[in-house]
Amino acid sequence: MAFPLPRGVTASEIAFLAEMETVTVVPRQRLEGLELLGGPVEPLVPPRRASLPLWLALLLKRQRRANIIPPPWLHPEPLDLILEIESGHQDYQNAFSPPPPLPGQPSVFDRDGTPAARPQYTPDGNRYYAAPPFLPQNTAQLTTSDRDPPSLPFHWVEVGNLLLESASDDLVNPDQIRRTLKDLREVRMAKMRSGVDILDAAAIGGGGIALTGVGSMELGEERGFVAGVVDGLRRIGSSKEQARREQMAEQRANGGYDGTQDDDEEEDYMEF
Repeated sequence: MAFPLPRGVTASEIAFLAEMETVTVVPRQRLEGLELLGGPVEPLVPPRRASLPLWLALLLKRQRRANIIPPPWLHPEPLDLILEIESGHQDYQNAFSPPPPLPGQPSVFDRDGTPAARPQYTPDGNRYYAAPPFLPQNTAQLTTSDRDPPSLPFHWVEVGNLLLESASDDLVNPDQIRRTLKDLREVRMAKMRSGVDILDAAAIGGGGIALTGVGSMELGEERGFVAGVVDGLRRIGSSKEQARREQMAEQRANGGYDGTQDDDEEEDYMEF
């Protein structure tokens, strides 16, 4: 007998996928390189920075063999700015702050051309475009541009919670970061739950729901709500349509509707 599982990816599965995100560490002792399924890991030589998968960085952190450098967005100032944009900016009252640009794509505030995202190639020569968690969206940057606005990566909820849980001593003011992340989640979840009119239009085929900038965990948590609302609205619309058709059929049977009644009424109204 199969266990009844919820539709879509569960929260634990999303968190597991987020552990493949790449973060920056500072090793505290020398470690040899590793050959992993996701690719080789370079040897760790202190105090040289290195990029490791999040699960491996957390393991070395628990063993006190490395310190994790938080990503640029996981600081009090960028998070406060993102919260201000999400809650007070007029352009984002019903939208979400823009996600990080893809590799080779300019920032949303840059005006120096619009190159497309750069493709990558497999050993067989097949072209593909990398997606989270295989994008360096959570690595520490040595240099940052003032023109680049702070943005939340696709796995921001999972990465933030994991680092707060296991590497809070490596973060700047972790208590404030924890409060700001909580406020951000509440603001963004309220936006997703307030678009009932948009869901109504999407249910009858009149449009779609813009989810640009929404994170992986947010999609997983709201999948049931959004799908349930759209499904319920679709049932309501189909029941109304069925009732209308039954009413028209009854009128035809009683001789009160012959298919040209609407045209005759319109002509009489124009003559009057």
